[in-house]
Amino acid sequence: MCFLCNHEALTNVQIDETPTLLIAGSLAVVICVARNGKSKNTKSRSKGGRIHRNGRYDRSREKKMAKIIAGIFGGYLFLVFLAPIAMPTDSVPELSGRANALDYMTENGTTGWGNQNWSDDGKLGHNQSAHGGSFVWSELNPIWAFTYGFGDLNCHQKHHRSWEINGNQLAFCVRDVGIFAGAAIGAAIFGRFGLNRWTLRDTFLSVIPDEWLVGVYTRNQRGVASLGIAAIFILPMAIDGFTQLLTDYESNNMLRLITGLGFGLLLGIVFVASLCARPKDFDNSGQVALPGGARFQMMEEE
Repeated sequence: MCFLCNHEALTNVQIDETPTLLIAGSLAVVICVARNGKSKNTKSRSKGGRIHRNGRYDRSREKKMAKIIAGIFGGYLFLVFLAPIAMPTDSVPELSGRANALDYMTENGTTGWGNQNWSDDGKLGHNQSAHGGSFVWSELNPIWAFTYGFGDLNCHQKHHRSWEINGNQLAFCVRDVGIFAGAAIGAAIFGRFGLNRWTLRDTFLSVIPDEWLVGVYTRNQRGVASLGIAAIFILPMAIDGFTQLLTDYESNNMLRLITGLGFGLLLGIVFVASLCARPKDFDNSGQVALPGGARFQMMEEE
């Protein structure tokens, strides 16, 4: 029986301050977007098949790349939640390390920095003995070791900014969990609506309905539109994070989750768009269909 369908197993899982339904909903969105609904990418039909909004008949690469990227981000996010559930209760103590460094790989030494008894008043690290004792992820089985090792290398893992399940702290802080969830959703959204439109900028914008972009293309403001959209998703996280870093302000986990989701959403879309923007899939730039009947114009050498 599937673990999620086993009500008794779910009842026995201890979850502390974790909006699990929100994360489960995020993963459900990936599946829903990828499998349900009808795409609006088709303009018309012909004997050769469907003509999509970019003027091409085939968008198999867009779907393939989206599945790969959503699978990578979503798959690892699944491990981040599965590991603390599957591991014995209270196996992972409260952690507090450094980003871009290995702090809990060993008991001592440079890669065991987090297991030392630092001051609790510092911005990095804490008295590990007073927070549940030492933790060495390299002694776990390979799957859980990879899960916590990757988190150790890329995240500070501060316990007060992280969730705990089954008495075990997750491998990533709440903001990073939001980024992973958002990236998986963003990739899935591109897989449903995104199109190769020659350049990365135009491929990125293809997830937006063409009718919303007519004015943007008529005035040739694609660059401004792209930067504006990116700012909307990046600035909330940047403001929250840097304000927290540079002042005494302390954010909260829900705000960290929301800002991380926004940034991750943008990251997932851009990631897949960068893999799908391929001029070689067109005979020439004039073949690319753009919103409002716009067309690329190639600059001629004098």
